[in-house]
Amino acid sequence: MVYTYDGSFEGLLSVVFESYRLGAVEEISEESAFQPGLFGEPIFVPTNPEHNQRVKKKLIQQCGSDVVTILYHIFLSEQLQVEMLIYRFVKLAVSSSGNVLNNFREPIILQVHRIKKQIHREVHRMHAFVRFQQTQEGLYAALINPDFNVLPLLPPHFTQRYPAFRWLIYDTKRRYGLYYEPYTARFITLDSSQHQLAPQLLTNAEKEYQQLWRTYFQHVNIPERRNDKLHLQHVPRRYWQFLVEKQEDTSR
Repeated sequence: MVYTYDGSFEGLLSVVFESYRLGAVEEISEESAFQPGLFGEPIFVPTNPEHNQRVKKKLIQQCGSDVVTILYHIFLSEQLQVEMLIYRFVKLAVSSSGNVLNNFREPIILQVHRIKKQIHREVHRMHAFVRFQQTQEGLYAALINPDFNVLPLLPPHFTQRYPAFRWLIYDTKRRYGLYYEPYTARFITLDSSQHQLAPQLLTNAEKEYQQLWRTYFQHVNIPERRNDKLHLQHVPRRYWQFLVEKQEDTSR
């Protein structure tokens, strides 16, 4: 059977719950992304708070308190067939006598841990590579384009680190952002896919600070000790478009 849902993690767990009543799952797809096939209409499962809570409770009983967080991180990876991976994990966890998260003989478990590691690395890089720029409206704005949908995992770090400022972290690929003003953070949607903040939006002080940072970066660079391979391991090229020190000086 083919199931569709509203695209939320809770909606996916509602599908998992319903699959035990309606029958085995052949495919799970977000409703807006579903491509009709040759085998009839899919079954849309609405998000049911009671049902997804029951799935979470059962998972915690089987695998410990961290399992729901792990599966949510897997869900945010947006990888192909991630819904079926989570469905198969739940089926395996419910049917097992112990904690399946420790059973590395299962290919599903290996895949879950691999994606979990990738998500953790991407969040860590966002902590390191987010570059805020002060606009003339007093907003500190930063653009990102992560490999995975990790924006929902960023609030704890940035709200604690910058509690007194008004700021926005905007995902240019997914076209939504995390907006914070003391002391509330919320997600907002903007109809914009721009990859740079227009210079005229920035304060003169911000432009001067950026130039100072580029100058510092150039002077601490020692050509004789340059190691491009090591540098790319720590600062992959796909992040360069948002790093001030990697941009050419346009003030001249």
